[in-house]
Amino acid sequence: MRSKIVAGNWKMNNDLAGTETLITALKEEIQKPTVEVMIAPAFTNLYSAFEALKDSAIEVIAQNMHFAENGAYTGEVSATMLKSVGVKTVILGHSERRAYFAETDETLAKKVKTVLENDMRTIFCFGEELEDRKADKYFDVVESQIKNALFDLDAEAWKSIVLAYEPVWAIGTGETASPEQAQEVHAFVRKVIADKYGDEVAQGVSILYGGSVKPGNAVEIFSKEDVDGGLIGGAALNAGDFKAIVEAL
Repeated sequence: MRSKIVAGNWKMNNDLAGTETLITALKEEIQKPTVEVMIAPAFTNLYSAFEALKDSAIEVIAQNMHFAENGAYTGEVSATMLKSVGVKTVILGHSERRAYFAETDETLAKKVKTVLENDMRTIFCFGEELEDRKADKYFDVVESQIKNALFDLDAEAWKSIVLAYEPVWAIGTGETASPEQAQEVHAFVRKVIADKYGDEVAQGVSILYGGSVKPGNAVEIFSKEDVDGGLIGGAALNAGDFKAIVEAL
């Protein structure tokens, strides 16, 4: 059975004090979740978050990492560094990383390989731009992103991969893909994986939806057959909203 997951990507928000305040609220709001719950604070606050949540059901994950184990990569963080502060899962390929930091499919393939070599799990993001959607090329775009970064892996590797569909035009814009649009892409991606690896692998991969998920639309989005949870942005910064989204799944 596929894992049901709600992950909060805090992006570049909350200093140490803000992180501690939000975690305190989350511990009060989310005590015995029936799904996997994750939060991704800033790098500077990962260890304090891990320490604060190590006895809770909320997992602390990272927003990014480098593909190298160490070296002259100023400002970067390695898998070993993340593991040393308790992090076992990392978000890769977020649309903001692709757009603002020029991450490519080739770079992401290297990062995924490093994740697997370090016995970690990744939430791998993919999704089309607005012009791709308008040109009816969104299937081609998402298929290319997944194949280029992930299809050199063997079937066993997919046990450590969670996918997150992020239509770029719906991130931070207030726009949201309709539940039907989300289901359409999720089902398509599952078929692409099945064509390569077989139905057993495809049916075992959790595919999250990310793109302006809020308490008001979470139930309808999560009700779709191939939507296994959400990668939450802005709403993850409010404990009450995040709790409502967790409970919607």
